Amino acid sequence: MAATDRGLYCGEGDFYIDPWQPVDRAVITHGHADHARSGCGAYLSSGRGVGILIQGIDYGESVSMGRVRVSLFPAGHMLGSAQVRVEAGGQVWVMSGDYKTEADGVCEPFEPLPCHTFITEATYALPIYRWRPQMEIFADIHRWWSENQANGLTSILFAYALGKSQRLLAGLNSEMGPILAHGAVMRFLPAYVQSGVTLAPVQHADADRVRAAKGTALLLAPPSAAGSPWLRKFFPYSTAMVSGWMQIRGIRRRKGVDRGFVLSDHADWPGLLEAVRLTGASRIGVTHGYTTALMQWLNQSAECAYVVPTHFEHQLDASGEV
Repeated sequence: MAATDRGLYCGEGDFYIDPWQPVDRAVITHGHADHARSGCGAYLSSGRGVGILIQGIDYGESVSMGRVRVSLFPAGHMLGSAQVRVEAGGQVWVMSGDYKTEADGVCEPFEPLPCHTFITEATYALPIYRWRPQMEIFADIHRWWSENQANGLTSILFAYALGKSQRLLAGLNSEMGPILAHGAVMRFLPAYVQSGVTLAPVQHADADRVRAAKGTALLLAPPSAAGSPWLRKFFPYSTAMVSGWMQIRGIRRRKGVDRGFVLSDHADWPGLLEAVRLTGASRIGVTHGYTTALMQWLNQSAECAYVVPTHFEHQLDASGEV
């Protein structure tokens, strides 16, 4: 495996993993925009991701690509997310993509894979990032929704349209009131439903439903909808954002929301360290996030860790992915 100006490249198989630019053959860990780029000649993802991407294979199934065997295993990040296992010449490499170690009931849970080299993400690779169990966060969201209803306020919940919103719909209690969603969220629901994921009943936030549900509804919307003319028709309302970044008070203030709920689809600091340990890998590539901090920590523990460069470091993208 080699880091190139187009992304991580496997020469023996002649393919890229999550390339940054169009390439002939791409193996994609999941369908978020910073991992799945348009314009490639051929795509391979997990079968669960076919409704989001293009061509898929089952988890655990292997295919030959050049002189290597490639297989995909659950990453626990979102529907169809996968770790890429590459085997050649008695050596096994695993590219994690984005992953979380807490099972969420929406996608297949993260599966540790024994390997010689493990390339891990580092989005939240600082000791301050330690997640509470997701059911505690859902209880907080429901209390906030109930308080808003008592005050005649519509509850606006900002969350990434693909992955996070569907995880929320799987945990929200629809008996509390109507749940509405922005069109960007509705777009991805069929892929989840077709994969057998049970979601709370949700309706598109059109004009009639907005009028009927004012002061009682919870509305799911992407962060890009904040401050938009579309959002003003729900007034009066209270706003909240769901993100791992909500752990940091300064980010909550900058986002201008009333509440922040800390729920991430990435591993926290203990999760990252445990995932690395379970692979048994002697070489650890660190990419996409707080790479230097994680590399230095791992090297103190006798692992051979190094940074794998990426175009995406410490950033929320335009849609607010977290």
